[in-house]
Amino acid sequence: MKRSAKAENTRAAILASARRAFAEHGYDGVGVRAIAAGGGVTAMMVNRYFGSKEGLFGEVVADSMRDPIILSPDNLAAPDIARAFAEALVDLTASGEHPLDGFLILFRSASSDTAARIARERIAAAHHATASRTIVGNHAAERAGLLLALVAGFQMMRQMMKLDTLADAEPKLLIDLLTPLFAAILGNPASGDE
Repeated sequence: MKRSAKAENTRAAILASARRAFAEHGYDGVGVRAIAAGGGVTAMMVNRYFGSKEGLFGEVVADSMRDPIILSPDNLAAPDIARAFAEALVDLTASGEHPLDGFLILFRSASSDTAARIARERIAAAHHATASRTIVGNHAAERAGLLLALVAGFQMMRQMMKLDTLADAEPKLLIDLLTPLFAAILGNPASGDE
């Protein structure tokens, strides 16, 4: 195996181990040694590839946002973006679906000031930027923040807390209720209305 391929495999093993560990235990609940052991490497190798636990966490958060579900290219190109967002959100939080790693990482790491700062920076550069570009009208940045809060809050209440009125609701009803909320936040991208 060529050195660059071996290095890439090592890096991928560390990232996969860190993603699992942060999703299960949060930022403060796991150390570099445990992550290294899960990736079959030493703590020194983690620091060599990522510089620090903070650097590794930032890469894990960025990696978890590479293939968005709500802000996917297909949803952003849909004729009714608001409904596409609602359908994607209801589908990903359906009974029996496992919460996304990225959501669990943020959920379990939010109490850490360091993790929150890193996550904020990564979210701003990825999901928030994409949402802001999609919104029509004034206050796009603030409205993008509301969109992200709606998604995260719905995920937490339906999938993590299993609030009966959301967990047991008919999917079509939830989609019908969420669509106008997304539409109000987005404006009307097709017509340019606020």
